[in-house]
Amino acid sequence: MQRSTTATEQGLTQEQASQRLASEGANELGPPVRRTLVHIARQITFEPMFLLLMAAGMLYMLLGDIEDAAMLLAFVLLTALITTLQEARTERSLQALRDLSSPRAMVVRDGVTQRIAGRDVVYGDVLVLTDGDRVAADAYLIQAHDLQVDESLLSGESMPVAKSIAMPSNDESSPCDGTKSVYAGTLVVSGQGLAKVNATGTKTRMGHIGETLHNIVMPPTPLQMQTRRLVQIFSLLGLALSAVVVVLYGWMRSDWYAGLLAGITLAMSMLPEEFILITTVFMAMGAWRLSVQRVLVRRNATIETLGTATVLCTDKTGTLTRNHMEVAEMACFQDDHLEYWSAEQSLGSAFEPLLEYAILASEQAPFDPMDKALIALAKLQQKSGVLHPEWRLVHEYGLSPQCMAMTHVWQPPDKKHNIVAVKGGVEVVLGLCKIDSKNKQWFEEASKQMASRGLRVLAVAQAKSNETQWPDSPHGFEWSFLGLVGLADPLRAGVPEAVEACHQAGVRVVMLTGDHPATAAAISEQAGLQNHHEVVTGEALSKMDQATRYKCIGIGNVFARVQPEHKLDILQTLQSQGAVVAMTGDGVNDAPALKAAHIGIAMGGRGTDVAREAAALVLLDDDFGSIVRAIALGRSLEDNLRKAFAFALAVHVPIAGLTIFPLLCNTPPMLAPVHVAFLELIIAPVCSLVFEAKAPESNVMDRPPRPKTQLLLPNTLIMKSLMEGVLILLVVFGIFSTQLDSGVATDIARTLGFIVLVLCNLALILHHLRRPNRWFWRILGLVVLMMTAILLVPELRQLFHFGALAQSQWLIAAAIAVGLVAGLRLSR
Repeated sequence: MQRSTTATEQGLTQEQASQRLASEGANELGPPVRRTLVHIARQITFEPMFLLLMAAGMLYMLLGDIEDAAMLLAFVLLTALITTLQEARTERSLQALRDLSSPRAMVVRDGVTQRIAGRDVVYGDVLVLTDGDRVAADAYLIQAHDLQVDESLLSGESMPVAKSIAMPSNDESSPCDGTKSVYAGTLVVSGQGLAKVNATGTKTRMGHIGETLHNIVMPPTPLQMQTRRLVQIFSLLGLALSAVVVVLYGWMRSDWYAGLLAGITLAMSMLPEEFILITTVFMAMGAWRLSVQRVLVRRNATIETLGTATVLCTDKTGTLTRNHMEVAEMACFQDDHLEYWSAEQSLGSAFEPLLEYAILASEQAPFDPMDKALIALAKLQQKSGVLHPEWRLVHEYGLSPQCMAMTHVWQPPDKKHNIVAVKGGVEVVLGLCKIDSKNKQWFEEASKQMASRGLRVLAVAQAKSNETQWPDSPHGFEWSFLGLVGLADPLRAGVPEAVEACHQAGVRVVMLTGDHPATAAAISEQAGLQNHHEVVTGEALSKMDQATRYKCIGIGNVFARVQPEHKLDILQTLQSQGAVVAMTGDGVNDAPALKAAHIGIAMGGRGTDVAREAAALVLLDDDFGSIVRAIALGRSLEDNLRKAFAFALAVHVPIAGLTIFPLLCNTPPMLAPVHVAFLELIIAPVCSLVFEAKAPESNVMDRPPRPKTQLLLPNTLIMKSLMEGVLILLVVFGIFSTQLDSGVATDIARTLGFIVLVLCNLALILHHLRRPNRWFWRILGLVVLMMTAILLVPELRQLFHFGALAQSQWLIAAAIAVGLVAGLRLSR
């Protein structure tokens, strides 16, 4: 409880507020839908590899082979763990939005002000607003004094919005003019005011964004779609062949149990389960590599999409620019002509009065970024004499519909006369001053030129007064016009180079901003965007018919005065045109588009929690150039992933063939489910690390992105992989059958055949790698260590149904591997 209020500010009674809270609900957004362990467990249960491993384990248990069943159960747990790690991430976007939309609030209840939880604000409450407050609900103003609000998280516009008193209609729930209303989640940067709440919770502007965010379904990545297609094709083919194998075993050998195990083994060998594991390994390593580049990955699946990005939609404020105002230019009248100053120069004496009075017209403890920029310039230029900390503010005139300018009356220590300073819009301040038409025209033209360069232009004037009774308005003073101050939100360092790199890589850069078209044009020109002079506004887009809008979005690169619905419409239109879209942003208004984009990229420094939670990537240092490095890494990852998939595809051929050939040739089976699970869930993913560590190609950023309709594995690469797999199949089965024909025991022949198969896999890696990297030697050592443990530890050797090899058989396996490497090298 803070202070008493007048009768016109009584607000609601506590009883009224309690009744409305009970009937209308809390001032917060609905809780996000979270995936539970039950949902994750249900998804794991229907994983194909999970079902096949369970089926094989059940058969071994029925046969009384507990050891084999236990081994397969271990692989079941491994599959479940991997899936759980993949799916345990939950979206916290709406939770962050609820936290932001429900700050604590100062309200008038029973005629006194009191601070309450934001969730307890109700329709009809009177909010007390002061600088630094976060607005708790949508409301229209009933009192305002110098009130300015930062709405960039909703509008994307960098400059604070000046507010004035509203004259609402009879329907208090109807929206007011944007300058007469305040909105939930926005920040008061200066002044004070009272506002009557007309929307809470999901009915606020932020609530509408939350509803949109909740309803957006994140699109699958191209790799996910292609992997899903490969899994479907291989699964159907594997099931069909497995059914045939089961029937043939039962019919030819009258052994239905063995037939079921052989059928399950074949199905496991055909199912490309390691494709998912390899992708997981690549995405995890890619996330680590991006973290080194100061890019946080929230959804690993998005990393591969970076390589196929064709359009980068970027916000302006805080993304291309620093969201930090600086004085860029000034203009004043000197010796019958206009003098100009730019930020690269030292501040001459002619411009000191202009800066001095601009600061005097600013708040003493500023929140407004323009006021801060003026003081920062004085300190940077070492002009402490223009600050006057000893002067006393004796009167001020706030912003009003009659005079949209800040006016302060100061009393210097000598008290000879009072100093009056005003700053505001050029037309407003020029209207206060007595200035001849020629000079007025010069300043108006100078203002237009500054605005065309994307600057926010303020005019400054001075006056003196010996009166003790102040005029009713600033019009009562005799003003002298001092000049113009142009402020800019400067471009981030490295942005032009990053934009050029995107163009070189075939990635189109599109700017979406809530700012003024002139500012958008100027910033896009500085950044190097193509067709930067053709600016399209959100209002113009809304008035276009569907065909015209579709065409405009397809070619336009600069969009200004866009609202959240415009951003989402532009994004979805680009996606419908076949583009793979990356979207950057930092505000709440960006969140729906960030979530709907193929690649949502949030700014980590200034970015809101909502934007960061909705995005897939977060730039920790807000460096736009990190996006280019991320795209390069995504393309390199795609190249290496293609090689890893080709390797995995080639490996499938001998695994499947070694299940079918023994049946056709009437030999004992070489592979059991445990061997297939070991090869596909351990050996293949581990070997994929070698491909992940391969250095990027030299032309990775000098070529256009791969079209998302083009398969990651083209037909020529598939055929080459299949031929390599057939070669390994013939070699391995040849060794296995030869050993059996020479009278070697089945477990010894199986052991030699399995070792040859693993060594052939390593030879195939070396073939695709062209030259071994450090990871190849590490993986080679790890594989040798695993195989040695399996062969030397009796319990493990028994689980795999292996026997002890003679020294000559080890030499045979090594010779075959070396011969395969030499043969593949010669075939290039």
